[in-house]
Amino acid sequence: MNPAPPPAAQIFRITGMDCADCARSIERGVQRLAGVDEAMLNFSLGTLKVSGEVAAAAIVARVRELGYDVADEAATGPVGQPESGAKHRGLRGFLHYLLARRDTTLALIGALLILPGLIFNEFLPMLGLEQPLFDVMAVGAWLTAGFPIARSAWRSLRINREININVLMTIAAAGAVAIGAYTEAGLVIVLFAIGEALEGYTAAQARDSIRSLMQLAPAAATVLAPCLDCREHLGQDGYSGGPCPFCGLEEKRVPVSSLQVTDRIIVKPGERIPMDGRVLAGQSGVNQAPITGESLPVDKIAGAEVFAGSINGEGVLEIAVTRLAADNTIARMIRLVEEAQAQRAPAQRFVDRFAALYTPAVVALAALVAAIPPLFFAQPFWATPDHQGWLYRALALLVVACPCALVISTPVSLISAISNAARHGVLIKGGAYLEALSQIRAIAFDKTGTLTSGQPALVSVRAATCQEESAASCPQCDDLLALAAAVERRSEHPLARAIVAGWEQRGSAHRYPASEGVTALAGQGVRGRVNGRDVFIGSHSFFDNNLIHDAHCRDIAAAAAAGQTAMLVSADDRYLGYLTVAGAVRADSPAILAELRRLGVPRLVMLTGDDAAAAA
Repeated sequence: MNPAPPPAAQIFRITGMDCADCARSIERGVQRLAGVDEAMLNFSLGTLKVSGEVAAAAIVARVRELGYDVADEAATGPVGQPESGAKHRGLRGFLHYLLARRDTTLALIGALLILPGLIFNEFLPMLGLEQPLFDVMAVGAWLTAGFPIARSAWRSLRINREININVLMTIAAAGAVAIGAYTEAGLVIVLFAIGEALEGYTAAQARDSIRSLMQLAPAAATVLAPCLDCREHLGQDGYSGGPCPFCGLEEKRVPVSSLQVTDRIIVKPGERIPMDGRVLAGQSGVNQAPITGESLPVDKIAGAEVFAGSINGEGVLEIAVTRLAADNTIARMIRLVEEAQAQRAPAQRFVDRFAALYTPAVVALAALVAAIPPLFFAQPFWATPDHQGWLYRALALLVVACPCALVISTPVSLISAISNAARHGVLIKGGAYLEALSQIRAIAFDKTGTLTSGQPALVSVRAATCQEESAASCPQCDDLLALAAAVERRSEHPLARAIVAGWEQRGSAHRYPASEGVTALAGQGVRGRVNGRDVFIGSHSFFDNNLIHDAHCRDIAAAAAAGQTAMLVSADDRYLGYLTVAGAVRADSPAILAELRRLGVPRLVMLTGDDAAAAA
């Protein structure tokens, strides 16, 4: 008899965390539940993964018992709602973050309460404005900002049986109040609370930078749907409701989240494709650069696959949805990045182990500092006019030895690096691989869209009547380029912009008025009238089937083998010549390659489908 498969892991999105120590407290608290085999909380992502036979309600209850919350119980999707303050950056975003939660709002109130005592007791004592009210406000700051911290410390001691950072800071602040250092007590706890909030805000911004990738795809789509319960035709030929047999399909704007597999959507020229799908009807060039990095549009015809987030070109496409919004290409990219961030780097694992031992060790050391000198060396325990007292020094040790900055530095640095790389189109599989970058000895670059720019540029022009060895000094080639530019000036296609830019850079004296009646023929080319002539610019495959161009057929094939895109030109059904475009070498590519060599990477390799001559 085969053993039963292990239960599927449950995934929860946790809110209310400010630092990696919060994540460890939740991990340990959930791990202590009966039936839990493993609990792993990734602070960078805010996701808790629990394995074992345990009810979701018990996990949620334990998380809330520890003072945190679950944003979406059993959430498995990679994309959540943005954190508070995600719409703003910098100081304004941080203030929004502070005001969005009760605990962080209390920290802000505590900061306002401590200001008078900080200014007049610490910064400007020479003014002699010391007032009992300042001490009362300092104690108020301690109680206000310190309440969430003390509550978390108590829960950690009661549920997890452990001493964490919150316990350490609560002891330090309470001891400062006990010896009458009210301003110091309030200031320590306020700075700690604000620092924790800043760490939480930083992590939230890093998470949202990944989730913002979802904005590549539109939130709504135009779906072809039957007219339902048509009032106009009710009662006609027995029609009593449901899909109307007389109206047929009509276009409706709906949220992409409501679309189902096999639904038919319409994407008009210039629109972003909202869903992964398969083309049912229409032809168009689709810009897939946001998804694949390809520099040139890809022709799509019936049966071709399209990706959410890519940009439709000149034609209308009817597309059958093949994946739900939660599983489209962009969502899977986000999921890959989030899963990569969940892989802890060696340095992060070391810091986690170190902090678990370091915090209780600091508390024990502080206790020894406070006790040993008074007990064995007749030193003062309390402060005296001539001595601060060893209790004060022990409390200072607790404050300065707080490991929060150390604990947060590694995960926040890693998530920031991975998130920044993802925003620039680089997917790193995890922190371990990010650390491994320091040891690499070779880097392989894809040529198209990486070493070359994402935008095409004019490479060559060749007229059918050209007799020159170099087209740069050929009047016939200049005339061909000017004629093509006259048509392409009225087009927004990337290849059209490359031709116009090439004509402008060439500074040719040949000029034609802008074409009239420009018409884009999806998957074929573009047509227009220039000075009374019918000019057509199209693909090699179209000319192969419609117009003789034997003189240049071999040259055009060689250009295609070199990774260039050829566009052939005719006027009044007479072949005039061809132009080629390709992704130009990025201006910063040579400097980047030189910098990599300077950093100690000895081998830099280019991957390309071009032959050796073209690659060189």
